[in-house]
Amino acid sequence: MTEKLLQYLWNFKIFKSFDFTDVEGNPLEVIDFGRWNFDSGPDFLYGKIRCNGLVIAGNIELHVKSSDWVFHHHSGNPEFDNVILHVVFLHDVDIAELTEKNIPTLELKAYIDENLLQKYESLLNESQFIPCEKIFDSQKIPFHFFENALLRKLDEKSLEIDEALKKETNDYEAVLFQKLAYAFGLKVNAPIFRQIAEGLDYTVVNKVRQNRTQLEALFYGISGWLDQPFDEQMHVWKREFEFLKTKFHLTPVRIMPKFSKLRPPNFPTIRFSQLASLYSGNQNLFSKLMTAKNATELYCIFENIAASSYWNNHFNFGKLSSVTNEKKLTKDFVDIVLLNAVLPLRYTYYKNSEEAISDEILDVYRQISAEKNTVIAGWKKLKLPVENALHSQGLLFHYQNFCEKKACLQCGIGLQLMKK
Repeated sequence: MTEKLLQYLWNFKIFKSFDFTDVEGNPLEVIDFGRWNFDSGPDFLYGKIRCNGLVIAGNIELHVKSSDWVFHHHSGNPEFDNVILHVVFLHDVDIAELTEKNIPTLELKAYIDENLLQKYESLLNESQFIPCEKIFDSQKIPFHFFENALLRKLDEKSLEIDEALKKETNDYEAVLFQKLAYAFGLKVNAPIFRQIAEGLDYTVVNKVRQNRTQLEALFYGISGWLDQPFDEQMHVWKREFEFLKTKFHLTPVRIMPKFSKLRPPNFPTIRFSQLASLYSGNQNLFSKLMTAKNATELYCIFENIAASSYWNNHFNFGKLSSVTNEKKLTKDFVDIVLLNAVLPLRYTYYKNSEEAISDEILDVYRQISAEKNTVIAGWKKLKLPVENALHSQGLLFHYQNFCEKKACLQCGIGLQLMKK
């Protein structure tokens, strides 16, 4: 038994019976179990009990053992002056201070199912995909579980975006560029692409975006790839970068993305060129992304985005490839960009002005395919429906914030399983 589990059982009233008697044998009725307090002071506020014919209102303190009252230094602490009930799992000692004030002590050991304690202990000790895998029941998923999980994720992402907006003096287009760069970098290069984007003054990007060659030169030059040109196209990019460097007083910072552990279509050379294509081909990109009515219109914005013709037979500078094809954005990649950059920013942009934005955003997630990874595969084995990105994004958030941390007591699914 832990104090956290005891508070959990008290909050959700998970007991074999409610015919409570205090340690003196007096009948004790809990009229109101109180409000769980996560700040300093008693564990539950505004409780109400009936004991010895009197109805008393006040706060309730919980401990694993009665002696914890002393060990936690509650004696003499004014925050605990209004405690009306001391609830413990095991009563091991009388507390003189409580006895003098006629504050009853309730021992819960006999009211808690031992099977429940064993179940909780097994959850903490499990090393499977999720702690509750052996007792998982897909029928115990709470109503609107996926929607609530995804909205919590969007709220977290929105806080990050709000911080970025503060740094960029509320320039949404600059933040969009940073978020898109992060998404285009994928897992390996996302932090590096974001660092490059944050290091660039967005006004420079905005001024050169109509010239795709210059925009590519800007990305490649900052990455340190143009110092020693291998062919004529590299000479063109180098010449353009030197011009931009002089015109805009760019700092000589070199941030080199990685190629290792990447398939050639995901090389940073290709992704930078595709990002340049997206910006050069959409002068009102932010407006288009924010006003698209559904997923179909969003896909249309990315439909013809491809790396420049140089990359049709290259994956890296100066090295011809035996395979020649146009390096267009795939639907799977566009899904990643929408999920990681566009939709969180859109949610943030409209959340304070459009009441229906949550429903609209969730509907777009329903129109996007579910991700395919080991976590989603694990959920599917548990017979959970993963039909679209609303499901997969909600499950990924839940897994990262509850299952990996074994926060079973804060989990809506865990609550249903514990009650089972």
